Amino acid sequence: MSAEATNSVTPGPMPGAVSGPVTPTAPRRKARPRIDLRRLGRAALLGPAARGRLPDAISHVVEAHRAHHPDADLEPLRHAYVLAESSHRGQMRKSGEPYITHPLAVTLILAELGAETTTLTASLLHDTVEDTDVTLDQVRDQFGEEVRYLVDGVTKLEKVDYGAAAEPETFRKMLVATGNDVRVMSIKLADRLHNMRTLGVMRPEKQERIAKVTRDVLIPLAERLGVQALKTELEDLVFAILHPEEYAHTRELIVRNAARADDPLAEVADEVRGVLREADITAEVLIRPRHFVSVHRVSRKRGRLRGSDFGRVLVLVNEDADCYGVLGELHTCMKPVVSEFKDFIAVPKFNLYQSLHTAVAREDGQVVEVLIRTHQMHKVAEAGVVALGNPYAPAPDDPADGERVDPTRPGWLSRLLDWQEAAPDPDHFWSTLREDLAQDREITVFRPDGGTLGLPEGATCVDAAYAQYGEDAHACIGARVNGRLATLSTVLKDGDSVQLLMGQDPASEPSREWLEHAHTPAARIAIQRWLTAHPVQAESQQQSEARIAGDRSALRPVDVADPDAAPAQPADRPGTGHVLADLPGASVRLARCCTPVPPDEITGFAVRGGAVTVHRVECAAVARMKDGGRAEVGVRWGETAECRVTLVAESFVRPHLLADLTEAMASEGAEIVSATVEPPTQQQVRHTYTVQLPDAGHLPALMRAMRNVAGVYDVSRAQPQPQGG
Repeated sequence: MSAEATNSVTPGPMPGAVSGPVTPTAPRRKARPRIDLRRLGRAALLGPAARGRLPDAISHVVEAHRAHHPDADLEPLRHAYVLAESSHRGQMRKSGEPYITHPLAVTLILAELGAETTTLTASLLHDTVEDTDVTLDQVRDQFGEEVRYLVDGVTKLEKVDYGAAAEPETFRKMLVATGNDVRVMSIKLADRLHNMRTLGVMRPEKQERIAKVTRDVLIPLAERLGVQALKTELEDLVFAILHPEEYAHTRELIVRNAARADDPLAEVADEVRGVLREADITAEVLIRPRHFVSVHRVSRKRGRLRGSDFGRVLVLVNEDADCYGVLGELHTCMKPVVSEFKDFIAVPKFNLYQSLHTAVAREDGQVVEVLIRTHQMHKVAEAGVVALGNPYAPAPDDPADGERVDPTRPGWLSRLLDWQEAAPDPDHFWSTLREDLAQDREITVFRPDGGTLGLPEGATCVDAAYAQYGEDAHACIGARVNGRLATLSTVLKDGDSVQLLMGQDPASEPSREWLEHAHTPAARIAIQRWLTAHPVQAESQQQSEARIAGDRSALRPVDVADPDAAPAQPADRPGTGHVLADLPGASVRLARCCTPVPPDEITGFAVRGGAVTVHRVECAAVARMKDGGRAEVGVRWGETAECRVTLVAESFVRPHLLADLTEAMASEGAEIVSATVEPPTQQQVRHTYTVQLPDAGHLPALMRAMRNVAGVYDVSRAQPQPQGG
């Protein structure tokens, strides 16, 4: 940025918005002449230039605008300046400058970022409706509906009261205005940047209050919108106000490093140029100095700083494929630090950022970070949504029908609008949003269909469910993470593959416990909204859980590992399917360790009391009994297929699960002889049921019915145990 303040926040040079503090060793493009806002103010007082000719006061804006949009129509800018200058004439800023210097500076900031003409026009007029006699109808009549809409949105933002009591509701209104057109927030951010540059004329306590709001609200929003050029300079200005001693120390470190005779960043940059020249890859290699806050963070993390810690090497190429070509050459010809590699081209960040990140190690042990991106990626990395131009202009073959279309709005901003509409109350929305804005790192997880989900670091499967399905995630019963079953409380890592398991019941209810594992606004607001809208059901959840716990204690435990125990069954009901044994007169019973049913392959053993126990041949007890010298008896299934079988159901904890499961079993004609429910672990619970079936052929249908119960993810026959015989 080249719009400079006449009232610095602190003595000495401040870092630039795009490149941060520039050291003597860093190559830089030819700078434009310093802009004297006082001179612009005097020009403004002399009145506008003759009609049809561009006023000198906006020549710098035009120069910056033409650098990005060489064919732009400049008449709207001339017209907007004439109206703004005449409307603000006589008004002065607290710094003593004519007020018109402020919209000029804000517009220049946006022009440097590459904003399109409509945004610049609205920027010149952004204070006219609030501070002068100009009306929105006049703006519409002279500049069109689009400019009127932007000016109106910025005017509403100017009325936001950032006081503690007013924050929740007013900020919510601010987001509504912003979300309908991201250009509104672009103008607001540039407006705040110029105000922060000239904050030195205000009382210290007011400087601190404005700096805190900028830190807590506007800087995170700039990050979410990808406008890094504004974000980094705002961070440094806030840092200088709120932490003057640490700022001074960091500035001293930067100045001291700039005076060094050697510069490892410059040496690595030269080496990279040589490698790419040899590979015949056309690229521009630059040094990107870290801004003040970034240097401060690195110093706190690493302690003593080395020369390579004060910046990064940036490689700019023409095509996406060239990025990977550069990466391959660097990893082949230099010593890469593989753990530092990240691919944000294949998986862009939530704020549109794309780049390859890697690092190379020097012989002296210093590690230099390298960023590789195309020129277009670099433009978006610096300007974010500002670089998108007008995302609402209809396509030539799709004439506007009154709907405002935004195909390029960052997903975070779209979700933000959904959150503010769904939040039960402003306070809940505000607290949830503040938590989300505090998250400065994001992970990417992959869906089975090849899509991705961007989530904050520390997010769980609960967050993934609501990110993918919205409020339909109430029916989520579990997940598979990297192919393995996982609970909804499982914390996800960058690169995980997540398959969400959804129940079939449309009336499914989220659990209050999910709030403990939800970290994203989408999840927390959706769950809280349901709990608020269904107070009776929410209250009954705790009662249901208590009832399930009571049901567990009422269930009679059965030791399925002891096949010689007396059959636990009604006296008038036989405990076996019809089994014929080659031991005349012997009573036959099925071993409970493996609960064989037709058509399982079976074998028998003579046991105490002249009885024969029947096992599945793969039962571990078979080998043990053979080794113990037990006499093996031939057995076979008879014509009667009535049988008893032990099934194990694994499920996620949810209200009414036990009742639904037993009802499904009863509907298939199964009589539950005994059951045990183990205490839940990690929101998972294991049920063991011994059931009597009128026909073994009903077993597959019974197991299917149990699996179809919401919350149940697996049903299997009880595995043969090593005990019993």
